[in-house]
Amino acid sequence: MVASAERAGPSLLQWKNLPPLPDAVGLAGAYAGVGNDALVVAGGANFPGNAGPWGTAPKTWHDDIFVLENPSGRWKKAGKLPHAMGYGISLTTPEGVFCMGGADGTRHYSEAFILNWRNGRIDVTRLPALPIPLAYASGALLDDKIYIAGGTVAPSDTNASNRFWEFDLRKKQWNELPPIPGDGRMLGVAGAQDGRFFLFSGVGLHYNVTTGAARRTYLKECLAYNPVSKSWKRIAGLPNAVAAAPSPAYAAGQSHLLVIGGDDGTYANRVMELKENHPGFRREILAYHTITDTWAPLGIYPEGKAAVTTPLVTWNGLPVIPSGEVQPGIRTPRVTEGSPVSSTGTFNGADWTVVSVYFLLVLGISIYVSRKMGASTDDFFLGGQNIPWWAAGLSIFGSKLSALTFIAIPAKTYATDWTYIFANAMIVVVAPVVIWFFLPYFRKLNITSVYEYLAFRFNKTVKLVGSFTFVVFQVGRLGIVIYLPALVLSTVTGMNLMLCIMLTSLITTAYTISGGIEAVVWTEVMQVGVLLGGAFLSLFFIADAVGGFGSFFEQASRADKFHMVNSGWAITEPVLWVVLVGNFLTQIVTYTSDQVVVQRYLTTPTEAEARRSIWTNAFLVIPATLIFFLVGTALWVYFKQSPQLLNTMARTDDIFPWFISTRLPAGLRGLVIAGLFAATMSTISSSMNSIATVVTTDFFGHFAPGSTDLQRFRFARYITLALGAAGIGIAIWLVFMENNSIWDEYLKLIGIFGGCLAGMFVAGIFFPSINSTGILAGFFLSAVLLYFVQANGWVHFFLYPGVGIFGCVVFGWLVSKAVPVTRSA
Repeated sequence: MVASAERAGPSLLQWKNLPPLPDAVGLAGAYAGVGNDALVVAGGANFPGNAGPWGTAPKTWHDDIFVLENPSGRWKKAGKLPHAMGYGISLTTPEGVFCMGGADGTRHYSEAFILNWRNGRIDVTRLPALPIPLAYASGALLDDKIYIAGGTVAPSDTNASNRFWEFDLRKKQWNELPPIPGDGRMLGVAGAQDGRFFLFSGVGLHYNVTTGAARRTYLKECLAYNPVSKSWKRIAGLPNAVAAAPSPAYAAGQSHLLVIGGDDGTYANRVMELKENHPGFRREILAYHTITDTWAPLGIYPEGKAAVTTPLVTWNGLPVIPSGEVQPGIRTPRVTEGSPVSSTGTFNGADWTVVSVYFLLVLGISIYVSRKMGASTDDFFLGGQNIPWWAAGLSIFGSKLSALTFIAIPAKTYATDWTYIFANAMIVVVAPVVIWFFLPYFRKLNITSVYEYLAFRFNKTVKLVGSFTFVVFQVGRLGIVIYLPALVLSTVTGMNLMLCIMLTSLITTAYTISGGIEAVVWTEVMQVGVLLGGAFLSLFFIADAVGGFGSFFEQASRADKFHMVNSGWAITEPVLWVVLVGNFLTQIVTYTSDQVVVQRYLTTPTEAEARRSIWTNAFLVIPATLIFFLVGTALWVYFKQSPQLLNTMARTDDIFPWFISTRLPAGLRGLVIAGLFAATMSTISSSMNSIATVVTTDFFGHFAPGSTDLQRFRFARYITLALGAAGIGIAIWLVFMENNSIWDEYLKLIGIFGGCLAGMFVAGIFFPSINSTGILAGFFLSAVLLYFVQANGWVHFFLYPGVGIFGCVVFGWLVSKAVPVTRSA
C-alpha cells in the first residue's frame, strides 16, 4: 500500500535547532557521523556566498573537520581530511565515522578511512580502499558490515552503477555482492532494519544521444537485500521519488525507516530558469514499515526548507540533519535534531470500571478462600488437596500464560507467520508421558516440593542443588514479569509506572499470603476467563474492522501469513523437526521439573483427578494458541490496511497493547487490559507461592528439622511477603536501569540450568544406574556444554532444553560408571 503524502498529519518528530555549522554558507555532500559520542562533520562543497551554479563563483570543495561534543556546546575546528572532497559515504560505527569514496569535481575517490574524536583531536585510521572509485552512492551499517550500493565511478559517467559492495568491519575487507536489480542508481536513500539492507528511490542516469550528456530519471522503486539468502527483493514503491534525501534513513523503533524530504524531480529541468526562486525540495516525512511492506505519511518537516545531499546521523538515539542543500546550489548551515513525540492511548471511566470490577473479584475470591483456610502447610501449599481437577487444570494453564506471552505470541505471528504453531501444541504429546511416567512417582511419594523426589532418588545434596536452581531463577524472573507488563500497562492506561508495579504486586502478594495456593488457583480460574475473553473479543473486533473473517483470511492467505512448516534438516533454523523435537523437550522440562506446574497437579484429591487436570490444561492450550495466533495475524492485516495508525517508535512486541489502547472501544479496552493484569498477577502469584513452597519445604525443613508445622506455615507467609517486596524492588531497579542487557544476560545464564534440572528427573526415572555423584557431575557439565552451545549458536534455541537433558543424562551415566557409589540419604 502506498499512502499519499498529502494525507500527512501532525509529525511524530519534534524538531529543534542545534548550534549551526561554523560555515556561513553551509555544506552539501559532507561526511558526518558520531565518533566517541561527538558529532563530526567534515568536507563537502558549496558555492561561495550561496551564489548557486548560475553565479560567477565556481563550486568550492572543503577539507575542514568540525566537531560538536554535545548538543548545547560549540563547534570546534578539529583538523583536515586527506583531500578537499564530498559526496562520499559516511556512517557511524562503533569505531568512529566510517568514510568512503567521494569526489572533488575532477575525480572520484576509492579510499576509505575512519574519523574518531579522541582526547581533543581527530584520529584518522586508514582502511582498505574500495576496488573502484565511487561517489553519490548509498550506504548503511547492518550488524558489523557496511553495505554500499550504486553511485558513479567518474564525473563524466552517463550511467549510474548497479554494483553492490560489503565491507566487513571485523575482517577489514571488501566483498562484491549480487548487483542491484535492473539499472544502476545514484543519490538513493539507504537503510538498515529488521536484519535487511534497504535501498529507496534515487536517480537513474541514461545517455542522451541528442545532448551527449546524462539524463536523470527520478525513481520511486524500492529494494531490500537479505544478507542471509544473499538476494534482492522488490518492495512497496514510494508515492513519489525522494532522491538525495538524508541518508541512511532513520531506524525508528524495531520496524520502521523514516525518510525525510527528498527531491522528486519536479523542477529538475528548471533549475537555471528558477534560480533563487526554486521552491526547494519536498518536506514530507514518510515511514516505511518493514513488517507490512507499506508506506505511510508522518507529517511535515516543520520549519524552513528540508535539506538534501546530506547524511542523516543518529546521535544520542535521535535523528540529526547536519547542514545540506535546501535549493539547487543553495546550502544552509542549519543543524536540526528530531525528538519523538510520545503517543499514548485513551483510557476512560468505562475502562476503569471494568478493571475495578476485576480487582474486586480478585479481592472477593481471596477473602472467601482465606476465611476457610487452615493454619497448616498442607492448606497453604496444596490447598488440602481439595482442588477439583478442572480448576487445577485451568490454574496450570493460567500459571504458564504470562502477560509476556499475552503480548509476545500475537507479536510473533504479526511479524512472521505460523511456523511456531506446533510449539505449544506439543503439550498434547507430552501430557501422556507425564501422566504415565512422572505423575505416579510424585503422587506415590506424597511430596510437596517436586525436588523432594531428588532426595528420595539420589540424596539431599542433589535435592538442594535442584531447589536452589529453581529459586534463583524464579526470584530473578519475578522482577521482570512484574516490570515488563507494568511498563505496557503504564503506557496503555497512562497510569504512573511505579503505581502499576505497586498495585499489581501488593494485591497479588496480599491474596497469595492470605489464601495460599487455593487463593492462587481460584483467582487463576477467574483470570483465565478474563484473559481469553478479552483476546477472543479483540479478535472479532479486528476481523470486523478489516472487512470480516472472510476478508481477513483471504488477505492473510494471499500474503502466506498462515505458513506453518519449514522443511529441511537444519539444526540452527526453526524447521519442522526442530520445532517438534525442541518443544517436546521444552514441555518435558516444564511439566516434570517446574514446581509452579507440578504443584498444581499435587493439589487434587486423587491421582485420577491429577491426570484430568493435566489433560484439561493440554486441551485448553490448543484453542488458546489459535486465538492468540489469529489475533497476531489479524493485526498484520489491520495495519497493512492502515499503516498510518502504527506507533512508529515502538517495539514490535508492543503491537497488541498499542492496538488495545488506540483502537478498541471503551469497555472492551478495559476488559482486555484487565486480561493483561490477570496474566501478570497469575504469573506473580504462582511464582511466589511455588518459591515459598520450595524454600520452606526444602531449606527451612532441612536446616530446622525440629520445627513444627505451624512454624513452617508462618515462615512460608513471611517468605511470600519478602518475595513480594523483592519483586517490587527488582522491578523498580529495572525502571532506573538505562538498558536491560545485564538483566537479559542474567536470565539467559540462569535459564541454562532449566534443561539440566529436567535432566535430573529424566535420569532418575529412566536410568537406574545413574548415582548421586554422576547426576551432580552431569548437571554441572551439561550446564557448561549448554553455555557454549548458546554462545556459539550451534543449534536453534528450541533445542537448548534437549541439550541440557541429553547432556545431564550422558555425563551422569558416564561419571556414574567411572565413580560408582553407594546411595546414601
